[in-house]
Amino acid sequence: MSYIHGYDPDTLHEQVDTRQCKDRLDEIGEERSLPALLERVWLLKVLDRSEDALVLSEQSVRVARMAGTRKDLLRARILHASVLQVRGAYAAADQELTTCALEAEGQGWSAIAAFAFQHRGKVHFAAGDYDQARADFKRALFLRQEAGADDRALTATLEAIDAADRRRARASVAS
Repeated sequence: MSYIHGYDPDTLHEQVDTRQCKDRLDEIGEERSLPALLERVWLLKVLDRSEDALVLSEQSVRVARMAGTRKDLLRARILHASVLQVRGAYAAADQELTTCALEAEGQGWSAIAAFAFQHRGKVHFAAGDYDQARADFKRALFLRQEAGADDRALTATLEAIDAADRRRARASVAS
């Protein structure tokens, strides 16, 4: 089940049903498996509990490093970087996502690379660098198409490109 009902066109943050996310967080409880940790991090992030999400995301990276695959570790690091972005730590998020995207591309893991580029685009978008955000979203779109992503993922990326274009246009009119 997807908890994402869309994306805010001004911030690109996920739009979710808060009650549904809180219920799921309660349901997961204190499970310690890596998938449960990652889901809890994401739920805490979208529920605006970024401090809790940060602590748990750091734990999930450690767990993935000790007991997961390289793909698991990349996913955990990307999620951790997305929490950093929400907290305004754009440089740290950008650096982590760049490393993850390059590693995933080097391994031929298009879906994970796309995930990293999509989130790096969100970092640049939040920081006001709409040209770089657009470039990252375009790269994510290409990789998602290559990986055979579903229409929902492709649409989210296309909407992010449109949002970056709108912001670029507004920024050029304002200057």
